[in-house]
Amino acid sequence: MKNVLICASLLGSVLVFAQEKDSTALKIDEVIINTYIKKDSEYSNKMPLKAIENPQVYSSIDKTILENQGIFTVDDAFKNITGLQTMWTANGRAGDGGAYVNLRGFVAANSLRNGVLGAVTGTIDAVNLEKLEVLKGPSGTLFGSLLSSYGGVINRVTKKPFETFGGNVSLAGGSYDTYRAAVDVNTPLTNDKKLLFRLNSAYTNEGTFQTEGFRRNLAIAPSLSYKPTDRLSINLDMELFQMKSMSDQTFFFYSGDYLKKVNNIRDLNLDYKNSYLGKDLTNTGRSINFFGQVQYKVSNSITSSTNFSSASSYSDGFMPYLYFMGDDATSMYRSDQSTRDSRKKSINFQQNFNGDFKIGNLRNRVVLGFDYLRVNNNQNFYDVNGFDKDAGGNSIPVPLHQQGFDYTNFNGTALQSMYNSMAGNEKPYLITGKQENYAVYVSNVLNITNNLNVLMALRVDNFVNKPDTAAGADERKKLNQTFFSPKFGVVYEVIKDKISIFGNYQNSFKNLDYYTDASDVTRTPVPEQANQMEGGIKTSLFNGKVSSTFSYYNIKVKDVLRSAQIAANPRAQIQDGTIVSRGVDLEINAYLVKGFTAIAGFSYNDSKYTKADQNVLDRRPSTSGSPYLANLYASYQFLDGNLKGLGFGVGGNYASENKIYNSSDGVFSLPSYIVLNASAYYDAKKFRIGVKVDNFTNERYWVGYTTANPQKLINAVGTVTYKF
Repeated sequence: MKNVLICASLLGSVLVFAQEKDSTALKIDEVIINTYIKKDSEYSNKMPLKAIENPQVYSSIDKTILENQGIFTVDDAFKNITGLQTMWTANGRAGDGGAYVNLRGFVAANSLRNGVLGAVTGTIDAVNLEKLEVLKGPSGTLFGSLLSSYGGVINRVTKKPFETFGGNVSLAGGSYDTYRAAVDVNTPLTNDKKLLFRLNSAYTNEGTFQTEGFRRNLAIAPSLSYKPTDRLSINLDMELFQMKSMSDQTFFFYSGDYLKKVNNIRDLNLDYKNSYLGKDLTNTGRSINFFGQVQYKVSNSITSSTNFSSASSYSDGFMPYLYFMGDDATSMYRSDQSTRDSRKKSINFQQNFNGDFKIGNLRNRVVLGFDYLRVNNNQNFYDVNGFDKDAGGNSIPVPLHQQGFDYTNFNGTALQSMYNSMAGNEKPYLITGKQENYAVYVSNVLNITNNLNVLMALRVDNFVNKPDTAAGADERKKLNQTFFSPKFGVVYEVIKDKISIFGNYQNSFKNLDYYTDASDVTRTPVPEQANQMEGGIKTSLFNGKVSSTFSYYNIKVKDVLRSAQIAANPRAQIQDGTIVSRGVDLEINAYLVKGFTAIAGFSYNDSKYTKADQNVLDRRPSTSGSPYLANLYASYQFLDGNLKGLGFGVGGNYASENKIYNSSDGVFSLPSYIVLNASAYYDAKKFRIGVKVDNFTNERYWVGYTTANPQKLINAVGTVTYKF
């Protein structure tokens, strides 16, 4: 808690310092090289809105920050987002293998690219990233239930072709056998520069700080743009992300008497550098996305945008994991959940009409849209039900601290042999079937006065779930539901373009599967929904060089399925559960003095089950992450003199204790942590040299999504880039 108070005090000092330096800030309008200032968003409300006039809270990270910090992946860039905590690193598994994060007490994942479907189920390379946006709070009104979470929406804004030839080539290498090659090439294809092409690509190899583990990522992202007239533009893009890896070590924690002996990961005295696994437990994952956009300016006030995207993921291979249960905290179980030719395919069609016009003296900024999303699941999961077995075939644990114990016997060859012996008797877990979602939405920002605007939006959403009867699903469980999702926001600019106060009501929802009630009758659930009330203040001071957002939010989730708690029918459920998540966000982006920039954030979240099973009632959900989070990054770059182009930065993240198992039968936590990072670079006209050192205090820490996943120790990487 002491560290949190220090961080909060520092954030306040940053703002005060910026105000005191007003006279200095006003003199540096002519140059801002490090674009750390929060950018306006075209995606948060599917229309261009200034941050100061937007009733929704969002964070954005520009590519300059990624470059200065030496960041190669979108997953690593998350450390700069206020109130976001990584829960689970990417493992490449089809359908659900991407990184999971926590926002406002709820789990979220990468799902949007330039405002439409762009799901990736492995590590997302940042070679094609222009900007990362994270929209906070329930966002179902404009983005639907399948591509958003109650905590928010993650949107990647990608690099676009431009009208001159240029690009760069970079090589990097460093700790844990890390090496990388990347290229960014842009060229016009016609003399009139109406047809443009750009290619971004990278290959990365990364080892591990543990005894076994690796990750190899390939990213290829070509894009083509064509502008035949001043009114019409066409954009085509493709992304391929391929990942071969041995998944990061993952511990699960199930109920048992061992929770009476240990309640923190450190109590287990794990060997931090031991993977407890052998070789060749590998998985191959692949994501391929296609995008198309046609924009047409119908008139000076109306624009049409037609968007199409498809996402396809594939995986095949092992996914080993370790777990604790029973009454012994000195031993663990080992198992695997593999995928075989597992696939998930989605397509998204979206048509938007944007208008900016006046009715009388009132300005209206309107978006009217139609959205169609289809998901085809063919995911296949296989489990050996425990790698270590006794003579009777029952799963048994292995010792955790026995000196000389051979953990390498759990390897690819042995595991494949076990699966071969089960051939014909396997009982795979299949996720199959088709989901279709049709939606119409409208949103209008009405300027009642020059300083006051009101946002009103509504979505009508029709969800259809079609079970795969060929795989044994019950045709009678076909689901067809219609739901209305509203959104409302008010912004009053106390000082035009400088200080605004805002409030919003935001809604999101989730379609649930059938359930059995206390009378053993199959019931059709109503959509679960989350409603947020939020208010706060935004600033954009000193010609936009210091921007900040402070907000308080309250999210209530209702119609949650929970156990009916009937001993004779333990599977019976009732749909009256509730969850409340409330908290505060504070974020500051600042260009304080010439060459010196900073981004900082602090968040607090209080989540609890308010109507639930007795064993979790009034407790924080085990998927809600750490209540307190803070982030800070500051850098300085010489803009004049003999050292012009030289820059360096330092920053870090704080997270409080994370209860990954939280029930009346026991609590298990991951400890709080502070991770510090540093970087230095020299940026010249034709080349750039950079080096970063992450976790330079060698902190041993874990993140987890009801799991414990150890994170990297101190590591350094250097990068050399040639520009052309």
